[in-house]
Amino acid sequence: MSQQDDDEREFDIRWADGAEHKEPSARARMLAARWRENPPEPQPFRADPEPVAPRRSSWVSTVIVLGSVAAIILLLGYSNFRAPY
Repeated sequence: MSQQDDDEREFDIRWADGAEHKEPSARARMLAARWRENPPEPQPFRADPEPVAPRRSSWVSTVIVLGSVAAIILLLGYSNFRAPY
């Protein structure tokens, strides 16, 4: 085929959708071959979530953060107070 023939052809999605046969992807072929020998067990649509540890309330987190900031400020202030100039 020459370059001119390629330029005259138009390949678009309508042309691809109109194809008589579409080959499955490599992954689809691999899964089909695997499942022929060992089919997967049925699974529920959504599995039940595993129990989660209870979350801390927001005020506890706020107290922890503010307490940490206050401790750092006091520590830095104390170290500056003790340091000779």
